[in-house]
Amino acid sequence: MTPARRIQILVGLFLALVVAELGLSTYTERVFGTFVGRELPWWILVTAMLVYVVFVERKSLGSIGLKKPTWMSLVWGIGAGLILFAGAGVVYAIVFPALHLELDQKAAAGIVQTPFVYRLALVARAAVAEEILYRGYPIERIKELTASPMLAAVISWGMFTYAHLGYWGWAQLLIAGFGGLVLTIMYIWRRDLASNMIAHFISDGISFLLLPAVT
Repeated sequence: MTPARRIQILVGLFLALVVAELGLSTYTERVFGTFVGRELPWWILVTAMLVYVVFVERKSLGSIGLKKPTWMSLVWGIGAGLILFAGAGVVYAIVFPALHLELDQKAAAGIVQTPFVYRLALVARAAVAEEILYRGYPIERIKELTASPMLAAVISWGMFTYAHLGYWGWAQLLIAGFGGLVLTIMYIWRRDLASNMIAHFISDGISFLLLPAVT
């Protein structure tokens, strides 16, 4: 690997894993309001990431797992999404009480009490942006940089889990960690980001769209 390619990868990893944690929505909310301002930086970052892959790295989007979905993408996505939701329920119902932990109800209410359209936008953004920024790009590029799929998976999983600390608190790291583990394993196995996005959307969608509507 050339030094120039190493620099490309490191810059890309900075965009994917660091910029998202800089709290840019603090500034955009002042200009665009809470609804748009909180989500806009994520979509700008995703767009920048895709442009970077294609025009700077001169790689296809398939190099980060973004390829045309197949019917198997849907099958695996639905199956994994249900596993994610069921697993989170086990963590919440059994692991939390055993460890004397509680989910941050204020944080959860802060999402559930928002309009449905906002929650739908939030769930869709999480499914798309987090899978590109925390899964597809870092796993593929760290693997290219280090020749270690295991190291790539562990770093990706760790950064995804840590990203949920700021809003949700320490207890949520167990749920995020479980979800990140399942999604990371599925990506390493299939290298199909569409499956991951579908699974991510279904899991979050049940929690933030379906359940609030029936309770």
